[in-house]
Amino acid sequence: DAGAQRDRAVSAQEWLHKWAEGKTGFHQEQGHPLLRKYLDVLLNGRSGLRIFFPLCGKAVEMKWLADMGHHVVGAEISEQALREFFSEQGLPYREEPVPGIPGAKVLQSTSGNISLYCCSIYDLSSAVVGKFDGVWDRGALVAVNPCDRQRYASLMISLMEKNSSYLLVTVIYDPNKHKGPPFYVPESEIRSLFG
Repeated sequence: DAGAQRDRAVSAQEWLHKWAEGKTGFHQEQGHPLLRKYLDVLLNGRSGLRIFFPLCGKAVEMKWLADMGHHVVGAEISEQALREFFSEQGLPYREEPVPGIPGAKVLQSTSGNISLYCCSIYDLSSAVVGKFDGVWDRGALVAVNPCDRQRYASLMISLMEKNSSYLLVTVIYDPNKHKGPPFYVPESEIRSLFG
């Protein structure tokens, strides 16, 4: 049961404020150990994959996977986070508007293997970003407002190729004792969202 969190909502402005104030305890400087542990599940013996990072922030794993030869695409509302990613990783990039999405931009490494979309994730579609062989959801589903989970899951499913791998990290705790985010997402809800 989602408890007291069911009606909680965090606005885009609140997320932007967290980045501006440096309140990003969710960012992991060394990358997430579960990605390393389950990398074989994500890749499934394949190389040169298109891998999606929803609500990517400045995840260091994006460069790690790109350095392995994969094409990484991320989505993040905070332009600051995306610029910090390229700066901290020492990667030159170019910036272009995204056709059909007013105010959106894509920051792309000059090598072309990392493309990060600065916009609401809900503005994206497979027509804009294509489809993916894998998704690394380290903190997106648990950051999405509970009322938006179905919309989010439907978008993720629409972005996945037929043989995609989806790695999802959630947290388990009593949702009546913490208001979130990260939000508690019970396993039963994950099953109903993703099948």
